[in-house]
Amino acid sequence: MDLVFRDAEVYDGSGGPSYRADVALQDGRIASIVKEAAAAGCQRPTARRTVDAEGLALSPGFIDMHAHSDLALLRDPDHSAKAAQGVTLEVLGQDGLSYAPVDDRTLAEVRRAITGWNGDGSDIDFDWRTVGEYLDRLDRSHGGEGIAVNAAYLVPQGTVRMYAVGWEDRPATAAELDRMRRLVAEGMEQGAVGMSSGLTYTPGMYAPDTELTELCKVVARYGGYYCPHHRSYGAGALGAYEEMVALTRDAGCALHLAHATMNFGVNEGRAPELLALLDEALDGGSDISLDTYPYTPGCTTLVAMLPSWASEGGPEAVLARLRDDGTAERIRHHLEEIGSDGCHGVPIEWDTIEISGVSDPALAPYVGATIARSAGERGESPWATARGLLIGDRLGTTILQHVGHEENVRTIMRHRVHTGGSDGILQGSKPHPRAYGTFPQYLGTYARDLGVLSLEECVAHLTSRPAARLRLPDRGLVREGYRADLVLFDPATVAPGSTFDAPRTLPVGIPHVLVDGRFVIEDGVRTTALPGRAIRRTAYP
Repeated sequence: MDLVFRDAEVYDGSGGPSYRADVALQDGRIASIVKEAAAAGCQRPTARRTVDAEGLALSPGFIDMHAHSDLALLRDPDHSAKAAQGVTLEVLGQDGLSYAPVDDRTLAEVRRAITGWNGDGSDIDFDWRTVGEYLDRLDRSHGGEGIAVNAAYLVPQGTVRMYAVGWEDRPATAAELDRMRRLVAEGMEQGAVGMSSGLTYTPGMYAPDTELTELCKVVARYGGYYCPHHRSYGAGALGAYEEMVALTRDAGCALHLAHATMNFGVNEGRAPELLALLDEALDGGSDISLDTYPYTPGCTTLVAMLPSWASEGGPEAVLARLRDDGTAERIRHHLEEIGSDGCHGVPIEWDTIEISGVSDPALAPYVGATIARSAGERGESPWATARGLLIGDRLGTTILQHVGHEENVRTIMRHRVHTGGSDGILQGSKPHPRAYGTFPQYLGTYARDLGVLSLEECVAHLTSRPAARLRLPDRGLVREGYRADLVLFDPATVAPGSTFDAPRTLPVGIPHVLVDGRFVIEDGVRTTALPGRAIRRTAYP
């Protein structure tokens, strides 16, 4: 054998009891599992290298069902933000906005629209236009060696609408809808695993349910799933969830609910209502899963808070409206008094909006402070501060939004279709710690320390459940013949290092991570290996 882990405590991803075993690898796959090898006195597997795994848990690699590493994987071969957590596969193309499929116009617009998520891309050679070309680019990154961890991709519905319709708030014409159907079908044929939406982000949010249903029908034909950031996580959140359940049921499409939270004061303690809604749909035959991150604050861009009418026409139109005093006052009124659709129908509370990153280095003093605090220090209104930031940073500002509830977080993560997703935005000088800490937070804080989940259950949530949603035939379990995407962690010490004050600190208690049988983390240190590849959907029902 190439490698054997001796006397590991195996958490195999099934949710069943752990067991002690020797696990041997050959040619990137799990070749042999010998349970209780030392006690049984049987022939133990031998290998060119043996790692003593006494006291360590061995599990399948973790699957991040909601990642924003679309450009990070291309620009940073190290990518320890995810590799050091034990993540061996990320799902990209989230929230309806990413970089394929595009033409030259759409690429320029989407780069501008999500600068706050991924940077402006000035350091990236955008030598692709289709989904297939983007996946090929991942495979040949960094001198043809590949990427740090594996990656799957969702066709971003907002980008597709931007491509076919533009930034106008109107229904698509029949010809435009046909073009969107073709773009989604082409993306699925080229290897995408499904389609995402960001229905509080323009221009995707301009799509009516009839349009989304038609696109979901295309996704369903290829065996993919629909992953919406739906229309509200605040006022009317339950109705927004119900809308997605009904829409996908009508389309015959599997549904995966992105960062399935219940936020803002109006939803405190209401997670059981959401789960009752989902249980009823599941019991009725709907195919539903969801992901969450184990933190209460959210993270997005400051411009995302604006009402959708203010974003019609794209970034330059937004800036023009912000510069006009009369229009800016209308925006303030919607934000502070009515509750904009960008802020989930809830009047904005500026003391919950913390600046986490800026594109213009000259604005760095704002980072780490709330809008309310910065406004107080400057002797101006919070809206004046926010407006100045949006204009000065050309819409590139990222924020933490402190509007979650711990009781809701714990309740939702216990659900039978729950999976883990970091929603990790890696941009900014003070990003959300979930980008560097989601998976050890689940294992250390919520499983070991708080007992919200057993460790066996927790590992299943992070491995086999997402692998089943992605229809991966040979990942997500510790089984002979499966890909050797593996994590070895210390159950007694695993913990996130990242905090809100030091968000880029790496976790502890995860000494080894392997992708396709190759160490990407060895003895707690990132190796130079780049075994990650694009995971393409290749088989359809």
